[in-house]
Amino acid sequence: MSYIVPIGPYHPALEEPIHAKLYTEGEVIKDAEVFVGYNHRGIEKLATERNAIQTLVLVERVCGICSHSHAFTYAMCVENINGVEVPKRGQYIRVITAELERLHSHFLWLGIACHIIGHDSMFMHIWDERELVMDLLEKMTGNRVNYAMITIGGARRDIDDDLRRELLSACQKLKGPLDRIAEIALTDKTIAMRTKGVGVLTREDAIRMGAVGPHARASGVAIDVRKDAPYSSYEDFDFKVHTVDSGDVFARVLVRVLECYESIKIIRQALENLPEGPINLGNKLPKIKEGQAVCRHEAPRGQLSHMVVGDGGFNNHRVSVHVPSYKNTPTIPHMLRGNTVADAGLIIASIDPCFSCLDR
Repeated sequence: MSYIVPIGPYHPALEEPIHAKLYTEGEVIKDAEVFVGYNHRGIEKLATERNAIQTLVLVERVCGICSHSHAFTYAMCVENINGVEVPKRGQYIRVITAELERLHSHFLWLGIACHIIGHDSMFMHIWDERELVMDLLEKMTGNRVNYAMITIGGARRDIDDDLRRELLSACQKLKGPLDRIAEIALTDKTIAMRTKGVGVLTREDAIRMGAVGPHARASGVAIDVRKDAPYSSYEDFDFKVHTVDSGDVFARVLVRVLECYESIKIIRQALENLPEGPINLGNKLPKIKEGQAVCRHEAPRGQLSHMVVGDGGFNNHRVSVHVPSYKNTPTIPHMLRGNTVADAGLIIASIDPCFSCLDR
């Protein structure tokens, strides 16, 4: 029997609105369509009515999980237009916050994936460790969400010696639980049965469809803005870009676990070699010179791009935000085909979608 099975746009299993239409023969998905655009908030239009400092507050609220990434990328655009060089210490603090945010995001996704699978004990274990990361972000920035750590020309808060030692100690403590999470995630039979061979995206299809971030790296595509076009002193740090060739949901789990180790490595290097000097160029309200800039940042979900156009005034003339979920969502119908309806929710979630970002 042929059926059309709708998921969303409003559904008990969805925290954000998306609409997936599954065309099935019995339990098997023969084709699928994905529809977006249920959550539009007009962020780009609002940005044209705000100055640079107000826009930092605005773009942080595009997404609660990768808020630092949006402020980071927007600030780099304004600094590029104005010819501003961020002090080295400010660059390192930006990187530390970005990698803590990556840990937070990956732990959140790994927990949700386990919850969808039905492995709730693993879900609670992972989110317990995520709390440690959020506590560190709160100590650094004063906030658990929307960290407000960026200002035009640098970082807004410094890291003193006591906090630096505490962060280094916490990174060491985090490694043990991460080892345990990795061991369970990579050896547990329930996780393997629900993820191996499910939702496959081949390397060729990932390249053809323009996938980015962990989603692309899980299909063997070695792309990472931090390596390909280093910014904010990322060239100073030793870390690997991990790829897996199988392209299934299990590969996406594995890549994110491995990236957590690399984020801890980067944070440790940045804290141990934190440069002396100022963290910013002062908190003056800058005019945005006439011109435009496009800057890229490796957000937790992949390449995030902002374009800013200035006309010489305090307000933005134009801000355009291009998020990783926008690039990864078109792969969903392809990955759904040939799988069962029971796996549809996990496959959709495996790109780590942010529909708040997608429909900004």
